Amino acid sequence: MGLRIVVTGWTGQVVRAMLERVPAGVEVVALRRPDLDLAIPKMVAPALRAARPHVIVNAAAYTAVDQAESEPDLAMRVNGEAAGEAARAAAALGVPVIQISTDYVFDGALDRPYREDDATGPISAYGASKLAGERAVAAASDNHAILRTAWIYSPFGKNFVKTMLRLAETCDEVGVVADQQGCPTSALDIADAVLAVAHNLVARPQDETLRGIFHMSAAGEAVWADVAEAIFAERERLGGKPVAVKRIATTDYPTPAQRPANSRLDCGKLAARHGVTLPAWRGSLATCVERLLKDQG
Repeated sequence: MGLRIVVTGWTGQVVRAMLERVPAGVEVVALRRPDLDLAIPKMVAPALRAARPHVIVNAAAYTAVDQAESEPDLAMRVNGEAAGEAARAAAALGVPVIQISTDYVFDGALDRPYREDDATGPISAYGASKLAGERAVAAASDNHAILRTAWIYSPFGKNFVKTMLRLAETCDEVGVVADQQGCPTSALDIADAVLAVAHNLVARPQDETLRGIFHMSAAGEAVWADVAEAIFAERERLGGKPVAVKRIATTDYPTPAQRPANSRLDCGKLAARHGVTLPAWRGSLATCVERLLKDQG
């Protein structure tokens, strides 16, 4: 019998990537409305129970970071309460749960990449809701892996790469923040990593070192302006017109939600415990840009 991974969500970047990258012998079942609505946490357990999972991946989330500032209760229901319900359902079914979390649980004040045991301190409603989800999962089930990632992009949905390519159509220069550091991470690479972690949790049910919190982002680091320059360089290589990047400060581009200045994650624990290392960001980014431009053409 193959591995049956039940994932919350349908339109999210990670879920769509998992559905694309699922290997032979593995079934990925994505739950969506009307069967599952994370804004109604009591729907979570019955939907997961009916799906008969070997592993549950809670990948659906309220991800509108700025909008969460005006809808903190909704963000908390989806990212906090519903995550706890998913973990309780997993515990009742006797299966592992994987919770996808975020760099936004940190305040960004450290001058080095964050490790799993560093103090959390979210500075946005979104970050607070995701931290609440982590804590709810940990409280509900010992058989969990919380995977924090950062700066997700992909060929799917809305993300920074798509925004930059759209702006490149009409702009010769784009202002991009250059004082926030992070690890741009492909959802397709995340999907591969999640699938590997899921396999490990099922294959080694007694191995406590596979459980807990792990950081999971691409190798290397960048500021947003570096990412934009890489996007435009790949676009130009494939025949697009040159587009310049104007490096600006976060204060020049105010948003309702505050972002961590440092979103870099130390992923050594994931490599040591699970044998999982994500590729360097530049190669994955170039692949994504090329795919998006081909799709446009």
